[in-house]
Parts: sequence; C-alpha cells; structure tokens
Amino acid sequence: MSNKEIVLKAAGELFGDKDPSAVDRWVAADYRQHSSLAADGPEALRQLVAGLPDGFRYEGARVIADGDLVALHGTYHGFGPEPLVAFDLFRVDADGRLAEHWDALTPVVTTTASGRSQTDGPAEPTDLERTESNREVVAEFAERVLKGADYSVLTDYISTETYRQHNPEAADGLAGFGAAAATWAEQGRNLVYKNIHKVVAEGDLVLVQSEGEFGVPVAYWDLFRVADGRIVEHWDVIAPVPAELPHSNGLF
Repeated sequence: MSNKEIVLKAAGELFGDKDPSAVDRWVAADYRQHSSLAADGPEALRQLVAGLPDGFRYEGARVIADGDLVALHGTYHGFGPEPLVAFDLFRVDADGRLAEHWDALTPVVTTTASGRSQTDGPAEPTDLERTESNREVVAEFAERVLKGADYSVLTDYISTETYRQHNPEAADGLAGFGAAAATWAEQGRNLVYKNIHKVVAEGDLVLVQSEGEFGVPVAYWDLFRVADGRIVEHWDVIAPVPAELPHSNGLF
C-alpha cells in the first residue's frame, strides 16, 4: 500500500467512519501532533475522533504525495459552526503508520473575488515526470518573491496569461493579485513571509508551508499548480498562529 493509500484509508476510518479504534490500526505510538486542535500522541487523537459530532464530514478536494509526506486539501463540516477549508499534512513512518501531523484551517467564504471556490479546480496531479522541476520553480518563487519580497521578478514565475486565483479576496490574474495586495497593505495586512518550512510536490501541484505575518503572526499554506514552468493556479489557507498550543511541538 502506498503512503497516499495509507493516509486516505486512515483518514477515511478516523474522520469518515469516526472510528476511534482506527487509531490502533493506523497511528504510531510516538505520533507527533502540530495541530492547534489536539494534544500530542495517539490517545489525544482518539479522544478527538470520539468527540466528533453527528453530521461531521470531510469533503476531499485533492491529495499530494511526496515521499513520506502526504497532504490533503479539502473542507471539514462540523468542526465548528461553519465549514472550514483545510490543509492537512501527514508524515508516514517506515511501518506504514501516521507518525506526524500538521494542519491549517480557515472558514469557507461563499462569495469570492474570482468567482472560484477555495477548493475547486483540477484535483489530480499531472505531469508527474516534472515533479522536481516544478518543485524547483515554486521553491525559488517562495524564496525570491514571497520571502524576499522581490516583486520585480514576479512574471518570471507566474503566468501573465492564465493565472487562476482561489484566495477569496483576490481576483484572477496578476492584476487581481496586485489589487488585493494593495488593499491588504492599506488594512495593515502586509504579506510578510519569514520562513519557508516545507515544499511538498507531486507532478504539477506544489504545496508550500510557511511562517510569517499578515497583520498578525500566521501560518501560510500556499498550493500552486505549475504548467510549462510557470505558476498558473493558486489555492491557500492563511491561519493565525495561536498564542498557546495543546502541546509543545510548535505549529511548524
């Protein structure tokens, strides 16, 4: 069973079937938690699953597998009063068990600047043979443009013809991104990326987990689709960093 299959099976039993006993089958004894929603270890995860309410469900959008890391992008219904768009990232150990987990969640927005939802668009990774070159494009973009704030090279990385946006506040195209960034700056929400923590890639899909500020300290999770060496689509979750976590592992 591949790591992608392991994560999908485990997540299906844990959060689809809401079966606490799935922890025994799929979760490592030294399970390390980075989420703000649960304490460390398998027993805390068991308690979380056992406490899921009636009507709780997860609607998956896409999956990215990269070595021992598997990322899920989708929507949770029932974690709170409103649906939450989420990125989940799992590390699978050599025994085929979930060993580590990171996530970021943000409320679903029904009306967006682009008319696109936060999760729609291509679901399956393609161009698998170009995984490493696509990873390189996005990693360099993250360092030079996002972290380095060198917007003079933006068109070296982002398509000027077909850039589709899923951030709720930004319209399609570079002009849409520029207008949104200007509005955010006026509101005191400058895009500040301080550390790039992970770059997870499969085919044309590349997920970047970063740390920075957006008016307040935040976790940035940016998913990019790459075509012909240029970024052509973007999804994201921007989640405030909590003042306290139920564990000592940090959010990243």
